[in-house]
Formats: sequence, structure tokens, C-alpha cells
Amino acid sequence: MNKIQSVAAGAAFCLLALFAGCHELPDYDNTPQGNFEALWTLVDEHYCFFADKNVDWDEIGDNYRAQVSTHMSSKSLFAVMSAMLDELRDGHVNLSAPFATSYYRRWWSDYPQNFDERIIQQNYFAFGYTSLGSADYGVLLSNVGYLRWPTFDSRLGAGHIDYILASFSMTSGLVIDIRDNGGGMVSNANDLASHFVTEPFTGGYIYHKNGPGHDDFSSPYAVTINPVGDGHVVWTKPVVILTNRGTFSAANYFTAVMKQLPNVTVVGAVTGGGCGMPVSYELPNGWGIRLSASPLVDAAGRSTEAGVEPTTGCEVDMDPEAAFNGRDTMLDFAIDYIVSSASR
Repeated sequence: MNKIQSVAAGAAFCLLALFAGCHELPDYDNTPQGNFEALWTLVDEHYCFFADKNVDWDEIGDNYRAQVSTHMSSKSLFAVMSAMLDELRDGHVNLSAPFATSYYRRWWSDYPQNFDERIIQQNYFAFGYTSLGSADYGVLLSNVGYLRWPTFDSRLGAGHIDYILASFSMTSGLVIDIRDNGGGMVSNANDLASHFVTEPFTGGYIYHKNGPGHDDFSSPYAVTINPVGDGHVVWTKPVVILTNRGTFSAANYFTAVMKQLPNVTVVGAVTGGGCGMPVSYELPNGWGIRLSASPLVDAAGRSTEAGVEPTTGCEVDMDPEAAFNGRDTMLDFAIDYIVSSASR
């Protein structure tokens, strides 16, 4: 008999630590049936997107419960549990065992890749770009700044971001390429966003689960984006955020925040979504389950779990033939947009 206890999962979204405490759940036997029931109950009481996704968790539980037997192997049990979790269609939901981690991939696998970093490195910069931390940057021949920000797992200090933005001071505008940015820490996304605002504003709202019912949520907490502060660079020229389906989690949040700013345009494809701040639990057999527990909505109160749409008229994919010839049609669209904006 094992006691299941919740633990805050800060790896993807650090703000959840403000809201997610520890509380005990009923004991479950360390058997296939006991572990299944523990998993089903944890999701039932803590997952936050049942209504958004029109998921009948009771029916799903009945369907997969019938596949669990007393003497099934660990790998067979893992397969059943993983398939059940896939019904949530959520990239933030993972079951972790010593031999595998489940992951729902269809949120991005059913969409075009829309990104090839080598094309940009070779054909737009002749490999002459600058790297600082995980970021790459440089000025394109069209006199447009280009900043590749591939992850929010790591951060650059305000001084480093100042240096990058200052290098674009003579350009017409800036492209921030967050295609294939799978997310990371919301605080890191806020740090970057703070260089593009001149006064505090509400980036969105977070709700947290406060009861076992599917609709048991707290009142919303505002997430405030503050300016970076005196002595730092604040960018006010045109900005294009370049997105694809691989723009997920904290990068999805960053897109929703930046899209509110009057000088920002989102170009490319709908982002991958993932606006549920995750929490992790342990099952009786020691396997871990991570699930979306607290929705982080945009400033208008809309869920971005399914993604953030590009600015109207700015939807564009990479053209395979152009890519073969070394051109990124999404980046070209972004460049042309900034150049034409500067000439108006």
C-alpha cells in the first residue's frame, strides 16, 4: 500500500509553484488495477481541460479499465495507461516508467514542420550569425534584425538581451523566430517580453484547481508583464513573431502575450498550444504522471490550449520547392512585412 502525494512540477511553468501544494489522496494497491485506478483518479480530480476538449473521462475510464488484468506485464499496463492518456490530446501529459515515457505527439505530427534551421544559417547568414547562450542573432541583408530564440528552458540576463537588441538599433524592425521552441519557464518568457513593453500590462490569467470536480477552479490570478526597468533597452520598432506548430507551452504563452502589443505581428502557422501548467504525481508502483492542472489563458480570458493563430492575413507555410532552393517563405514573408511597414 503506497500513499500518493502531489508535488509541484516547476520544469515547464514555474508559476504553478505559487498555487500547487501537497495533499494526500486515497491509498491504492500496487497492482495493475490499483495503479490504473490511481492514475484515472488523479487525472479525474486534477486535469483542467475536460470541458475545453469535450472529453468524457468516465467513458474513457470504462473502456480502458476493461483492458487491465491482474497478471498483465508492466509494459502491457504502461501501454494501456498511455493509450488512455492520449485521449486527452495534450502534450503536457506524460506517464513515466523506468523503461519509457509516454508522449502525445499528434498535436504537432499532423502538421507540416515549417522550419529548417540550416536554410537560415546557410542561405541568409552564410553561417555568419552570432550566438549568445541558446540564442542566435544577426542583421539580414534587408536591414531587418533576426533573433532565433529556440527555448525558454534557459535564460539570458537583461544585459545580454540589451546587447542583442542594441545591435539592431539601425534596422527597420525585428523578427523573433520561435519556431520549434518547445517552451520552458514562463518567467524566462516574461523576461524577454519585458524588453518590449513601456508600462505594466496583463499578459494573461491563471486559474488553479481547488477541488476534485471538473469545474472546480479558483478565481483568476492576473499575470503582469513589467517593463525591464531603467537603464535597459526597450524595443518599440516593428516586431514579427515567427511561429509554427512546434511553438509550444511557454512559447505559446509568449506568442499570446506579444500578440497584444500594437507593434507586434504574428506570422506563420498556428502555434502548438499547451497552456496548461503541469503538476506531477507518483503512482503506487513508482511511475510518475504529469498532467495539465492550471489553465493559463490570454488577456481576453481565452484558452490557447489549441494554439495561437497568426495575425489575420499573416498565415503562411514554408513552400517545399522554395525550401529546396534555399528559401524560407515564412521568413521572407516576415522580412517583407517589416520592410513594407517601415516604408509606410
